[in-house]
Amino acid sequence: MLTEIRIDGLGVISTATAQFHEGLTVLTGETGAGKTMVVTSLHLLSGARADAGRVRLGANRAVVEGRFTLDEVNATARGDAEQVLEAAAAVADEDGTVIAIRSVGSDGRSRAHLGGRGVPASVLADFTAPLLTVHGQNDQLRLQRPEQQLRALDQFADAAVGPLLREYTEQRRAWLDARNALLERTARSRDMAVEAERLTQALAEIDGIAPEPGEDERLVAEIRRLSDLDSLREAAATAHEALAGPEDDPGENAGALDALGVARSRVEGSEDPALSALGPRLADAIAVVVDLTTELSGYLSDLPSDPGALDSMLTRQAELKSLTRKYAPDIDGVLAWADDARTKLESLDVSEEALAALAAEAEAGADRVRAVAVKLSQARTTAAGELAAAVSEELGGLAMGKARLDVEVRPVPAGPQDSAPLLIDGTELHAGPGGVDEVELRLAAHSGAQSLPLNKSASGGELSRVMLALEVVLAGNEHGVTMVFDEVDAGVGGRAAVEIGRRLSRLARTHQVIVVTHLAQVAAFADTHLVVNKSDDGEGAVDSGVRALTQDERIVELARMLAGLDDTETGRAHAWELLNIARAERMAAS
Repeated sequence: MLTEIRIDGLGVISTATAQFHEGLTVLTGETGAGKTMVVTSLHLLSGARADAGRVRLGANRAVVEGRFTLDEVNATARGDAEQVLEAAAAVADEDGTVIAIRSVGSDGRSRAHLGGRGVPASVLADFTAPLLTVHGQNDQLRLQRPEQQLRALDQFADAAVGPLLREYTEQRRAWLDARNALLERTARSRDMAVEAERLTQALAEIDGIAPEPGEDERLVAEIRRLSDLDSLREAAATAHEALAGPEDDPGENAGALDALGVARSRVEGSEDPALSALGPRLADAIAVVVDLTTELSGYLSDLPSDPGALDSMLTRQAELKSLTRKYAPDIDGVLAWADDARTKLESLDVSEEALAALAAEAEAGADRVRAVAVKLSQARTTAAGELAAAVSEELGGLAMGKARLDVEVRPVPAGPQDSAPLLIDGTELHAGPGGVDEVELRLAAHSGAQSLPLNKSASGGELSRVMLALEVVLAGNEHGVTMVFDEVDAGVGGRAAVEIGRRLSRLARTHQVIVVTHLAQVAAFADTHLVVNKSDDGEGAVDSGVRALTQDERIVELARMLAGLDDTETGRAHAWELLNIARAERMAAS
């Protein structure tokens, strides 16, 4: 519920604050006083597009601040609003109210805040959407749109239509996923077959060569060794001979091992302790030389003796290079590519069996959607008659007693290249997000008249009353929501105006209703009467403010609204009588 609004620098309003309460609140004032700016400010809080032209002349920016409480609204609306607050990390004030702010600079830039947090204007729209409904002239025009008429019918029949619509949405999503997969698979079957053949051949080539991880790097090292085989054998043999001596001449050319043995025996045989102490060190040196000799012998024996080994390795290296040229920079990359290719090949099932399975899945999905779509259409058709009767009865109380509203539910034919065609009873229909139906509200202005679409049959005043009648009928589903009407009484007067006041008063039993009106017959039914005053400083600057009226001030304002008779006893008496009649009716209805 909206509890307070503050406006700075918007249109003719420099600064204004208004308190709102439960029940019916009316805003009145002379033409040009700025009543519409109050509605404009609520549109801004609802996330509407910012218009720099609305900023007061001479001001840097316009600021609208609204205070909302969630205590009185229905559980669904409260839950939706609290979810937005949580997502935006916004917090309520200490008194539990939530402040929403929208500012518009003279340069056209807009900013929004919710619960102390800067947010996009769309977040404000999400927060106020379940709490605040603004009906202006443009909103009445939206009632002529088919999607709005379908929404009104579904809202009226939510108990019967809601579960079916949710089931339809879920089944439709699954069906379209299966259908699109089938269409894509069919359209790409040739390309997929070519791709599958390419992957199969590539994998056959890789599997035929059968590379091992890191094999290309190992081959490079082995080939380098084999290319230097003679020099490596000569170096290792010379080193071995130097340590162990020549195998065929153990005489004078003994190696280092024999020399170390002689040195050790001479040292250990000495009686000099200092010299004999060198014996263990010579023994260690002999052990090291023995180890080196053994390792050199092993190295020489491991060197390839097959003269064709190098050619075999070069051939293998060429095979591996044929893979790295095609699939990856190295063999490890080739093996990874092969793993990915096998996974992709498994998903490229282009067999007739795969297509048949997809077709069966899509058809089963269509059957499920078809079944729930038929039930949804039947529920809407039943509800359409009930909604038409209820609204027609309300119109009778709005001085349109001979008028009749018809609610027509009809299937939507599928168009060429339709994205969601569904065959129902031999006719191909468009399965849209909201079903296979479209709804049209038709108005017969008097008995015997042919009902015509609203955009062809309803005047501005009639359209306002149709909208009000709809809101009264739909009111039971949105307890506590704030509803704002901008001149819903446009184009009507006299008895019709009184009936509009009665309906708004009835609507205010379950909603907070705020009405901008120029009719005293409507204003008389208000629980709270606010007036927008205009003042002129004598130099052409106009300023407006908003204030609540006392009982005596209401009499004066109603008299002015009746016929500009606020300064006559007759006008005030008429206003007093109108106010008493409205009060009596409200008390009788409560």
